[in-house]
Amino acid sequence: MSLEILIRGAGEIASAVAHLLVRGGCRVALQSSRPPIAIRRRMAFSDAFFGGAAELEGLLARRLDHPGAVAQSWACGEIPLLAMEFPTALAARPWAVLVDARMNKQQAPESQRGLAPLVVGMGPGCTAGLNVDVAVETSWDQLGRVVRRGSTLELAGEPRAVLGQARSRFRYAPVAGILRAEAAIGQRVRAGEVVARIGDTVVEAPFDGIVRGLTHDGVPVEQGNKIAEIDPRPGAVKLAGIDERPRRIAEAVAAIVLRPDA
Repeated sequence: MSLEILIRGAGEIASAVAHLLVRGGCRVALQSSRPPIAIRRRMAFSDAFFGGAAELEGLLARRLDHPGAVAQSWACGEIPLLAMEFPTALAARPWAVLVDARMNKQQAPESQRGLAPLVVGMGPGCTAGLNVDVAVETSWDQLGRVVRRGSTLELAGEPRAVLGQARSRFRYAPVAGILRAEAAIGQRVRAGEVVARIGDTVVEAPFDGIVRGLTHDGVPVEQGNKIAEIDPRPGAVKLAGIDERPRRIAEAVAAIVLRPDA
C-alpha cells in the first residue's frame, strides 16, 4: 500500500516535496488553512487555493474543501490541496508521514511529534527529537542535510546574490492589509515602478528587472511578509517549474521517507 503523506504548506518547497513523493509512489496531500502568501507561484501548487487547480511539471493539484474527497482526488491522479484547518486535515486520513513545509522563519514550529508515525520538519527552529522526528536543513550552507539529532541552523545571513542583488531582490510588506497586485509574474519593471499596493501603501521595484514572484492578488498579508521578488537578470530567469533549492530539499525528504534505513 502506498504511504499516505500530509504536507503542511503549499509554497514552492512544499510543492517540490509533494511532487517528488508522488513520483516516488506515495499518496500526498497539501494543507493550507489560509490563502498562501507564496510568491513564486508558477513554481508551486499554491494557486490551486484560488483557482481550484494548479499544474506543476506534469502533476495537477486540486483544491478540496471537504476532507472526505481525498481518496477520490487520488483516484483521479491529483494532489489534493486541503483548504481547511490543520486538525481537520490531520483527522481526514491515517497519515503515515507528516511533513511541515511551512517554512515559518519568524518562530519555531510547535511540537508535532506523535501526530503521525513519522514527522519531518525543515528550516530554522526544527529540533529532531523535540518538535519533529527528523529535520532537513534549508540553508544554502548545508542545503539538504538530514538532521536526525539536534537542531537545524539558526536563521542567519543573506539570500544568495544574483548580479549583486541579495536581500534587495525581495519586497516585504511594509504594513498589514490586503495585497493588490499591480504587476504580473514575468513582467519587466523599472526601478520605482509599483508592483503592488497594500491599502494606500505602495510596493515598488527596487531596480530594473523581471517580476519573478508576487503574492496572489487579494491575499491578506502581515507586516514583514515576503510578497514579491524582482530578478535583475534580463533573459535568464526561471519562472516556472521546480528550482534547484526546493528540489534538493525535496530529495532529502524523499530519502527520509522512502529510504528510512539509509
